[in-house]
Amino acid sequence: MLWSGWGDPALARELPEQVRALLRDFLGVRAPDVPAVGLESVRLPPAALSEPLLGALAEVVGSAYVLTSHEARVRHTRGKSTPDLLRMRAGDGSAAPDAVVLPGSHEEVAELLRVCSAERVAVIPFGGGTSVVGGLTASGSGFTGVIALDLGRLDRLVSVDPESLVASFEPGVRAPEAERLLAAHGLTLGHFPQSFEYATLGGFAAARSSGQASAGYGRFDDMVVGLTVATPTGTLDLGRAPKSAAGPDLRQLVLGSEGAFGVITSLRLRVRRAPDERRYEGWRFGTFAEGAAAMRALAQEGPLPTVLRLSDETETMIGLAKPDAIGSGGSGCLLIAGYESTSTSGGDSGWGSVAARQAGAAAVLTRMGGEPLGAEPGEAWERGRFSAPYLRDSLLAAGATVETLETAGFWANLPRLYDAVRLALAGALGSPLVMCHISHVYESGASLYFTVVVAQEGDPVAQWEHAKEAVNAAIVAAGGTISHHHGVGRDHRDAYAAEVGPVGVSILQAVKARLDPAGILNPGTLIPTTA
Repeated sequence: MLWSGWGDPALARELPEQVRALLRDFLGVRAPDVPAVGLESVRLPPAALSEPLLGALAEVVGSAYVLTSHEARVRHTRGKSTPDLLRMRAGDGSAAPDAVVLPGSHEEVAELLRVCSAERVAVIPFGGGTSVVGGLTASGSGFTGVIALDLGRLDRLVSVDPESLVASFEPGVRAPEAERLLAAHGLTLGHFPQSFEYATLGGFAAARSSGQASAGYGRFDDMVVGLTVATPTGTLDLGRAPKSAAGPDLRQLVLGSEGAFGVITSLRLRVRRAPDERRYEGWRFGTFAEGAAAMRALAQEGPLPTVLRLSDETETMIGLAKPDAIGSGGSGCLLIAGYESTSTSGGDSGWGSVAARQAGAAAVLTRMGGEPLGAEPGEAWERGRFSAPYLRDSLLAAGATVETLETAGFWANLPRLYDAVRLALAGALGSPLVMCHISHVYESGASLYFTVVVAQEGDPVAQWEHAKEAVNAAIVAAGGTISHHHGVGRDHRDAYAAEVGPVGVSILQAVKARLDPAGILNPGTLIPTTA
């Protein structure tokens, strides 16, 4: 993973000239005055951990797995939000951990938490490093030091239960490796978020992730049937059955907790038989409202495609649904649908084969005013489905601030929520380019995923933070959730407090105090500081 951007540096690409012209002529984007710094030029604070403390950590995991080099610290500094990357490109490594520690077992994680709790060392659980909400920003205030707890050594498929369709994994397994391991058994998770190439299974659970095929496979929290968690006060082992009436489901307390309550050390996941047929296609709708109504009809009546997403007029015009061919969009609103099935199951939801499901969905989409565009738009989206973060890096280098944000609401409230976010962004940024798509649908509502592009000002971090504060307030006021799948982190913490209210905040604080009395786990993330 590129330390100051996304993914494989070899896959970085230049912006097409038509995109540069659009940025220059319509947004006033100009190249930054100062180029991004190199890794060796990132400014780090002096390491705060003493040699005796480093030695105590090494006694737990071995000296080879306690890293204090400049590069190791830089590569574990912050996540992949635009403010994170802008700071790193400017050489600001002020949030770097003092050391990176790589445990090799649940027992080592538990012992590390015991040592760090006793010595008041802050612990930042680190999976793929893909957080976009400030969830990996270390703060050493009030602590003797900070470590990044890298779970990369916990990378095994432990077992597969083909009868129950459950697979047990360690948390550091990256998503592509999980799919490769499951494919040997004819299985799949079916979880393909945009972070798929680098994120880990433990990170998916900790952030309550949702993938691009959620219409067919569900969210990641739907897939978790059990997990083991190390906390400073002991171990939680949860999930004896798929569902239970034995009190509140404590698995849900861990899912989305972002490392603030404990460290996930194993997961038991529902898996599916791997599909042997996939088809993607595109449809055109005249307006975003018409396309959304068609999505609602599919979600409520069926058949629901495995993949279902709708770009608004602006996103369609820019062609953001085809990142490899940006600038080649069309008119109206582009809907992408994808279908999967296996020969043994005949497809999901009783709709039979891919052909039957595709035909059933086509009848609904046609009735709702859709125009079929054939396979090409869907196949183009499928080819470029993980490319957008690379495009963001190119835009940042060109002098544009580009960031994403998301929310969700009930169908009846979705138009109000859509308008509120766009108005807040316009009020805070002047004349930004704002694009949106619906990426996850349910019978009762859907998510809205926005991409924002604006010319960088003198302090682009402050520029975006001002906009983010305005949008957070607008989402809360409009009745949406502050996050559908990115998580809370630091960026959404105050708005999250407004969403759950004083009683909800006090519950979170009580759980934190019981499981992590010294407050060492990801301090400043998720848990509001006041009720």
